[in-house]
Amino acid sequence: MWDSIPNMRHGEDVDAAGAGPDPVDARLGVRLAELRAERGWSLGELAERSGVSRSTLSRAERAEISPTASLLNRLCGVYGRTMSQLLSEVEEEPALLVRAADQAVWEDRASGFVRRSVSPPHAGLRGELVEGRLAAGADIAYDRPPVPGLEQHIWLLAGRLEVTAQDTGHRLDAGDCLRLRVWGPTRFRSTGPEDARYVLAVVLP
Repeated sequence: MWDSIPNMRHGEDVDAAGAGPDPVDARLGVRLAELRAERGWSLGELAERSGVSRSTLSRAERAEISPTASLLNRLCGVYGRTMSQLLSEVEEEPALLVRAADQAVWEDRASGFVRRSVSPPHAGLRGELVEGRLAAGADIAYDRPPVPGLEQHIWLLAGRLEVTAQDTGHRLDAGDCLRLRVWGPTRFRSTGPEDARYVLAVVLP
């Protein structure tokens, strides 16, 4: 199921045949460069605003690396977008109905996080559904929300998950649902013996 979109692989800059960067990474790099150019920012200015090094930003824009979830989260914060909005902007043909087999899957192999965009992509959407899977023992942290005050509903379907927000930890078992307004750093830890699988509902303020 998670490998149903082969061009969404991450973690390698080129495939075994040397065919070049992943097509999604390439489109994402172009879009990131466009967003920076629209604001008239240099790489140095974006580095100061995002806290990401110039070299990493440059390599991401040239699709020489696959950006991690934490990196995209920082850039989304600078550009005032959720991650789904950013990823929808590199989809070729947004639709009202997206079949399960066609839902975009994005993987951050560095953190053991897999993200499925369940909602049909649309740059102007305010609410969206995301399916997340965090490998057993994986730990992923975000230093800021992409949009301050973002509302999140986290419904755990399987495994165990610990979510920390505003210095408060919440332990979730299968079936539990947590609602948050996100203003600062958050941390997700898969604390059980199996992968944590959850539905994330996101609503812009």
